[in-house]
Formats: sequence, structure tokens, C-alpha cells
Amino acid sequence: MAGDRRTTVGRPREFETDEALERAMRVFWAQGYDGTNLTDLTTAMGITRTSLYAAFGNKEALFRKALQRYSAGPGSYGSWALQEPTAREVAAAFLRGGVETTTRPDRPAGCLSVQGALAVAPQNRPVADAVSDWRDDARARLTERFALARDEGDLPASSDPALLARYLMVVSTGMAVQAAGGAGREELHRVVDAALAAWPPA
Repeated sequence: MAGDRRTTVGRPREFETDEALERAMRVFWAQGYDGTNLTDLTTAMGITRTSLYAAFGNKEALFRKALQRYSAGPGSYGSWALQEPTAREVAAAFLRGGVETTTRPDRPAGCLSVQGALAVAPQNRPVADAVSDWRDDARARLTERFALARDEGDLPASSDPALLARYLMVVSTGMAVQAAGGAGREELHRVVDAALAAWPPA
């Protein structure tokens, strides 16, 4: 009997949680939080509702995990951009990374942070707040990076790091909306060129 219990407890899940989470992320990315129901998720993930709840919690908890996966995967260009040696190169990498992520043919168009929960029903406000916090964190890190650039003389002393960070977020979000509406990669890269033309000189 003890051996039977150990076999039952040690039995692996009938699905690969990493792959299931990837599929859930793509559903939320394509359809948004409010536009996605549990049937959409279980069908895409290839699991039952019972398995979904057991592995990920409820729909909101699953979305939060999907957002974390997006941040570490398709959305990681934001973190990599911060490592560029100059403020202008940070800005370029951030914007161009956004274009590449939002226009890949093998993924949903647009950005999960925009598609997922920019507008939700009142009862789903915590989800929108989680995404807003995620964007605010990205903006805060850009602000910190540009403050350092200003202190080091890479940006003019009169530069406003918070304004520059907000500028990039506005352009990036706008391009994500355009990508979701069908704007092409080359067209959006030209938008990046125009945005960088207004960047303050070193």
C-alpha cells in the first residue's frame, strides 16, 4: 500500500506546465483578459479546468503568471536595452525591440501589456492594475538609467530623465497599438527613426 501511495504521489503531471503556460500567454496576448474565457484557455492548453486550477490557480492567477512569462521572454528586450552603453542606444534598443516583438509572424500582433488588460470590466480592475504596475516598473528603470546617463554627461544636464522615459513608453505603446492594427515592421522602424531624431544629443 505504501508503495502504491508513493507511486501516486510521485506521478508526473499529465501535461507540461511550461508549455501550457506558453499557450495561455498567447491566448491572453491575442484575445485580452476580458476576451478570454476558461474554455479558450483549457482548449489551447490541452488540459481540464481541474488541472488548470490545480497547477495555476484561477484565471487571474494564470494571467499574472503569463505576464511574468512574457516579461522574461518576448518582453525581455526592455531589460536588455538598459545594458546598452549610451542613453541613445538604450532608447534605440528599447524601441526596436518593441517593434520586433510586436510584429513577429509566429506570435500575436501587438503587446501583451496593451492587448491583455488595457481596458477591462470593473471587476477585473486588479488585472489592469498588475499590468499598469508592470509598465510603471519599466518606466522607472528607464528613468533611473537616463538619470545615470545625465550624471555621466551622456545626456545634457538640462535633460529630464523621467520625461525621456515617458516619451519612450508613449512611443512604444503607440507602436504596439499600431502593430495590433496591422502596421508592418518596416513602417514601425521608420517611426523609431523619427522618434530617435528628436533624442537629445550627448
